[in-house]
Amino acid sequence: MPVPKRKMSRSNTRHRRAQWKVSAVHTVPCPQCKSAKLPHAACGVCGTYKGRQILAV
Repeated sequence: MPVPKRKMSRSNTRHRRAQWKVSAVHTVPCPQCKSAKLPHAACGVCGTYKGRQILAV
Protein backbone atom coordinates (compact mmCIF):
# COMPACT_ATOMS: atom_id res chain seq x y z
CA MET A 1 0.00 0.00 0.00
CA PRO A 2 1.48 3.39 -0.94
CA VAL A 3 2.52 5.66 1.90
CA PRO A 4 3.41 9.39 1.64
CA LYS A 5 7.16 9.98 1.75
CA ARG A 6 6.91 13.23 3.72
CA LYS A 7 4.50 14.79 6.17
CA MET A 8 2.26 17.43 4.59
CA SER A 9 2.74 20.79 6.29
CA ARG A 10 -0.11 22.58 8.06
CA SER A 11 -0.15 25.40 5.53
CA ASN A 12 -0.39 22.99 2.60
CA THR A 13 -3.14 21.01 4.33
CA ARG A 14 -5.13 24.14 5.14
CA HIS A 15 -4.58 25.53 1.65
CA ARG A 16 -6.00 22.33 0.16
CA ARG A 17 -8.98 22.28 2.53
CA ALA A 18 -9.73 25.93 1.79
CA GLN A 19 -10.85 24.88 -1.69
CA TRP A 20 -13.69 22.70 -0.35
CA LYS A 21 -16.82 24.66 -1.13
CA VAL A 22 -20.28 24.00 0.25
CA SER A 23 -22.99 24.29 -2.37
CA ALA A 24 -26.50 25.47 -1.62
CA VAL A 25 -29.24 22.87 -1.31
CA HIS A 26 -31.13 22.53 -4.58
CA THR A 27 -34.89 22.76 -4.12
CA VAL A 28 -37.83 22.47 -6.49
CA PRO A 29 -41.39 23.75 -6.02
CA CYS A 30 -44.00 21.23 -4.95
CA PRO A 31 -46.59 20.76 -7.73
CA GLN A 32 -49.45 20.64 -5.17
CA CYS A 33 -48.73 23.42 -2.65
CA LYS A 34 -45.87 25.28 -4.43
CA SER A 35 -43.59 25.19 -1.36
CA ALA A 36 -39.88 24.43 -1.74
CA LYS A 37 -38.92 20.77 -1.33
CA LEU A 38 -35.98 18.49 -2.12
CA PRO A 39 -36.16 16.80 -5.53
CA HIS A 40 -37.23 13.12 -5.53
CA ALA A 41 -38.63 13.42 -2.00
CA ALA A 42 -42.06 13.76 -0.43
CA CYS A 43 -43.20 17.30 0.38
CA GLY A 44 -43.01 18.05 4.10
CA VAL A 45 -45.84 20.57 3.97
CA CYS A 46 -48.60 18.71 2.12
CA GLY A 47 -47.17 15.15 2.22
CA THR A 48 -47.52 14.32 -1.47
CA TYR A 49 -45.09 12.60 -3.82
CA LYS A 50 -45.69 12.19 -7.56
CA GLY A 51 -49.31 13.31 -7.16
CA ARG A 52 -50.16 10.77 -4.41
CA GLN A 53 -50.67 11.37 -0.69
CA ILE A 54 -47.76 9.63 1.06
CA LEU A 55 -47.48 11.31 4.46
CA ALA A 56 -50.38 12.07 6.80
CA VAL A 57 -49.99 15.77 7.56
